[in-house]
Amino acid sequence: MAYYYDNLKLDKGMYREAGRSFSQVLESQDPSERYKGTSLEGLDAFQRQLKRFDIKVKGAGSDVVEAFFRTSDAAVLFPEYIARTVRQGMEEGDILPHITAAVTKIEGMDYRSITSEAGGEEKELKKVEEGAAIPETTIQVQANLVKLRKRGRMLVASYEAVRFQKLDLFSVTLRQIGAHIARTHLEDAVDVLINGDGNNNPAEMTELNGALDYNALVEFWAGFDPYVMNTLLVSGDVMLQMLKLPEFQNPLTGLNFQGTGKLTTPLGAALLRTSVLPEKTAVGLDRRFALEMVQSGDVMVEYDKLIDRQLERAAITTISGFAKVFSEASRVLKV
Repeated sequence: MAYYYDNLKLDKGMYREAGRSFSQVLESQDPSERYKGTSLEGLDAFQRQLKRFDIKVKGAGSDVVEAFFRTSDAAVLFPEYIARTVRQGMEEGDILPHITAAVTKIEGMDYRSITSEAGGEEKELKKVEEGAAIPETTIQVQANLVKLRKRGRMLVASYEAVRFQKLDLFSVTLRQIGAHIARTHLEDAVDVLINGDGNNNPAEMTELNGALDYNALVEFWAGFDPYVMNTLLVSGDVMLQMLKLPEFQNPLTGLNFQGTGKLTTPLGAALLRTSVLPEKTAVGLDRRFALEMVQSGDVMVEYDKLIDRQLERAAITTISGFAKVFSEASRVLKV
C-alpha cells in the first residue's frame, strides 16, 4: 500500500515559513489523520519521514550520522532531528514546568506581561448591596518589557569527525546541550522570582536570625495568604538542613522519597533542590500565579549549515524570558 509520505518533496524552504516550525509545515502537508487505523498511527509527520528513509535514531541498532545524507531529501531532516534531540535534553529533569504558571509563545522580541493587585481589598469578595457597585480588580499592562535573552551552544565538529558516529551516541551530546540551555533558563527564572522583572516587583525576603527549624518554615508558609506555598525551591545546603529536621523524618515522607525520588514538605509543598540558587536560600512560590515564561520561537538551529554538512560552528539557540505575574506569589527565605 502506497502512502503520501513516501513521495513528499522536502526542501530547505520548509524551515523558512514565518510563524511555523518545520514539523508544523511537514504536518500540514502530510496530516497524521490520514493514517488512523494503519500501522503508522501514532507517528507524527517527521517520524514517518524517518521511516521513509529507514533512519533509526536510537537503540542498539541506530544508524550513523551519515544516514541523513544518503539523499538530498533526507538531509533536510537533519536540523529537525538535532532540534528535537536538544529539546528532549531540555525537558529531561527540567523543573521549569513545576514553577511556571503559563508559557507564552510570541513572534518578535517585544512583550509586556500583565498583572493585577491581589492584596488588600482587591482580594476580598465583599457582600454587594442592591444597586451598589461591584468591587473591581484592575488588570494592568506592566510598565517595562520582558527581557528576552538568547541562550545557546555552538556545535563544533567537522562532518568527517561525526559521519560514522552512531546517532544514539550523537544524541547524548545533543541532549547535554539541551540540559545546559535548560539550566540557563532556570537561572533566569530564579533571578526574576527573587529580584523581579524590572517592574519594581522583587520578592519579599525573610531573614532568619537563628537556625532553620520547623517553626520558621510554618511562619514562612503562613505569609503567603491569599496564595498557597505549593512549591519550595532550595539550595543544596538548605535541603540538608531540612532533611535533618524531625518533621521530615516522617515515615510517609520517607516512603514517598524512596518510591518516587520526590520530596514533599510536611506543609504539602513540592520540594525542589537546585544548584542555581545561592547558598542558604529558599524560594517559596504559588506556582499557579507566580511566573510566566515567554518564548520567541522554539529551539533554533542553523539549518543551512547542517543540511550542507557544515557542522563547524553551527549554532543551536533559544530565545526566552520570564515575567512575574503576581509579585506576592513568591517569597525568599534566607537561612
